[in-house]
Order: sequence, then structure tokens, then C-alpha cells
Amino acid sequence: MKPIGELIKERLKAEERSVAWFARKLSCSRVNVYKIFCKEYIDTELLTRISRILNYDFFQYFSEHLKEK
Repeated sequence: MKPIGELIKERLKAEERSVAWFARKLSCSRVNVYKIFCKEYIDTELLTRISRILNYDFFQYFSEHLKEK
């Protein structure tokens, strides 16, 4: 299973959005966005906000892995 930060980074790239754009939407600095990209785990409230911003249900990724076990 990939770390969540890597999934977020991949989705941002797929949406062809910049780190600066993402930082503005999250109301944080670009440095904090790069820290998010390095995270293996993330707070569910933050993940909910990110899911809405990127129009992608990151929780679905985890649900699929639960079904595999």
C-alpha cells in the first residue's frame, strides 16, 4: 500500500495543478504541502479537505485495501 502523501502528490499531478495552487486551497504554505507529500498517514479531517479540493475520494483507496485482506 502506498503512503497517503504519495497518492495525494500523484493526484495533484494528474489534475495538472501546481503545489502553489494546492497550498492556497488548503490555506497553508508550499512547505507544508511538501510535508504532506512525505506523510505515510494523515489526519482524517485534513484528508477530507484534500479529497474535496482534488475531487477524489482518498478514503476509497483504504477501503479497497481492507477488502483485500
